[in-house]
Amino acid sequence: MALKQSAIPFAGTAEQEELLMAVIEKHKGEAGGLMPVLHEAQEIYGYLPIEVQNKIASELNIPLEKVYGVVSFYSQFSINPKGKYKVSVCLGTACYVKGAGNLYEKLKQKLGVEDGGITDDGKFSLEACRCIGACGLAPVLTVNDEVYGRLTEKDLDTILAKYKD
Repeated sequence: MALKQSAIPFAGTAEQEELLMAVIEKHKGEAGGLMPVLHEAQEIYGYLPIEVQNKIASELNIPLEKVYGVVSFYSQFSINPKGKYKVSVCLGTACYVKGAGNLYEKLKQKLGVEDGGITDDGKFSLEACRCIGACGLAPVLTVNDEVYGRLTEKDLDTILAKYKD
């Protein structure tokens, strides 16, 4: 099954590019400099779209394939934009046993996205995660830094409605 591609095009600003160039300059020629550049670039943009990866590859004089290989290998990097509200459903053992898989499927339907996707309006992104350390509240989801536990399908509409602003 293919992921739903973001309807939100890359829209980097001149200020972001200036920050990125300063980061690249700081780490240029450093052994292992790619990782800190990628981390700081993701801080600047919120994710690592191909346009940013291209710029990094070009400026560090390394193949784009190497940059993409690192970005796609490490789970802390994202090539997809995140929504204003990042919804993450714990699919760790305790949560999964208590029905988190069903909740996750319902959220995908309600938001109209797949794992890692973002709604067309940019408000919500959805992803699965492993244990967040709140097993006693299983099943659990987070919206940004807000934790919701002991959930049932009936709770989902109420939670999403809080963030519809």
